[in-house]
Formats: sequence, C-alpha cells, structure tokens
Amino acid sequence: MDRQKHAEALAGIDLVSHKASIYWWLFFDWLAVVGWGRLLLICFLGLIMGGIIGVPVLAFFLGVAVCIVKIVAGGKRRAEQRADAAVERSQQAEELAEVEALQRQLAEARMGALQAQIEPHFLFNTLSSVCQLMETAPERALLMQKALIRYLRSSLPEWRESPAETSLGQQLELSRAYLDIMQLRMEDRLRVRLEVPESLLDARFPVMMLQTLVENAIKHGLEPKAEGGEILIDAKVLAGELRVAVSDSGVGFPEQPGQGMGLSNIRERLAMLHGERAQLLLEVLPAGGTRATIGLPFALV
Repeated sequence: MDRQKHAEALAGIDLVSHKASIYWWLFFDWLAVVGWGRLLLICFLGLIMGGIIGVPVLAFFLGVAVCIVKIVAGGKRRAEQRADAAVERSQQAEELAEVEALQRQLAEARMGALQAQIEPHFLFNTLSSVCQLMETAPERALLMQKALIRYLRSSLPEWRESPAETSLGQQLELSRAYLDIMQLRMEDRLRVRLEVPESLLDARFPVMMLQTLVENAIKHGLEPKAEGGEILIDAKVLAGELRVAVSDSGVGFPEQPGQGMGLSNIRERLAMLHGERAQLLLEVLPAGGTRATIGLPFALV
C-alpha cells in the first residue's frame, strides 16, 4: 500500500509539473506578443494589489521579473521570426531559380527550333548556288564554298554545346561568313560595313542574336529591294552598356515590326539572361531602312 501511495504521489507530482510547464510556456509566448503598454499597466495594478494585501516588495520584484522575461521572450520571438523569414526567402529563391532555369531552357529550345527551320533552307540555297556557279563561275563557287565552310566551322560548336553566351568576336565571325555567302549570291546588291572596335571583340554576347538580326535585315530589308542596299554592323559601349546594332538601307520592316519569331526569341532570351538591364530596340531610319540595336551590360568573356 505504501508503495502504491508513493507511486500515486509521484504520478501526481509529474502531472502537476507537466501542467506547470505547459502554462509556463503559454505565459512565455504571451509575454512575447503582448505590448509593453499593456504589460506595464498590469504590473502597476499588481503593485497596487500587493500594497493592499501587504506584500508590495514581492509585487515589485515579480513585476521586474516579468519585464525581464518579456525582454527574453521578445528576443526569442524576433530570432524565430528572422529564422522563418530567412527560410522563406531561401525557398522563394530556390523556386525562382528553378522557374528561371526552366524559362531559359524553353527559350534555348525555341532558338534551336528556329535554327532547325532556318538553317536547312539556307544551306540548301547555298549549296544550290555553289553547284550553279561551278558551271558558270568556278572561282566564285570556290569562294562561296570557303565561306560556307567558315560559317559551319563557326556555328556547329554552338549547335552542339548550346552555350548561352560567347564572345562578340565569335558571333561577328559567324555573321561575316554568312554575309560573304550572301554577297556572292546577291553580288552588287549587297554592300557590307563593319565598325566594331577590336577592343570589344572579347565582350560577352548571346549566341545567334547578331546572326538573327543580320538575316532579318537581308530578308525583310534588302532582298525585297530591287537595287539592294547596305548593311552596317557597329558596336560601342555607353555608360557600361554594350550596344550592338545592325542597320540596313532596305525597304524596312512590315507594318508590325518586331512580331517575328526571331525577334521575339531575342527579347525573351535577353530577359532571361539580363532581366530589365537588356533590351532590343527597332528604329526606322530617316533615309529609309531599319536599325535593330541590342543593349546589354558590358562584360568580358
């Protein structure tokens, strides 16, 4: 019987201790959120009650103890809030990074699909021109063949590795090879000027964007014009921004410029790579023709 009573007494003590612990942490959490004005008012009322029942000193020290616990509880709550906010920001950053990665992959897939549509047509026409020139102008056929080899040598590594950015010099070499081919095909109807400082050849520049602008200038600007015209590629740095422009003296864009797949793809990819710090601008030139300018943060490879 004594052992049973002793066990019951211990069980009762544990239950009381457990309930006391629960009430203490509830009180602790309440102190963490209650305002100081309300708490000081309660402490003041406690001092009055302590004076009435004859224990003012005890009431005072209890009030001080409650204020100290309030400070500790408030610090703990702020630390927990900061930790929760940090975890939430980390989760949001991870989700944003995943979304941006998926969007970038989608843009690159669209670029690949666009190339898959354009390149076979271009290669077929070029090879057809080589075959025709071999019968009428073998020397020009050889020049076109060499330009095609340069074009393939510049572009095939990009198709295989699919990097997001290379150097402006690499992209310029690809476009120069393409323009050499087009000059042999269009003869005097196509004139080309390049004004790109050597110091900018190592600047970072997205793949295939310059080539897309050059192809658009020929397709929409110069080929529909009976006498052809001139293409100018220039680059400069202004206020930390690299600006690469392709200008033509052709017939200009259709009524709604910038709605083609190639230009839409450029805008999407610029947004993926550089956000609002990059842009594609289209201008109608006073003397006729169009200028397309890509602006993005200047950086070296």
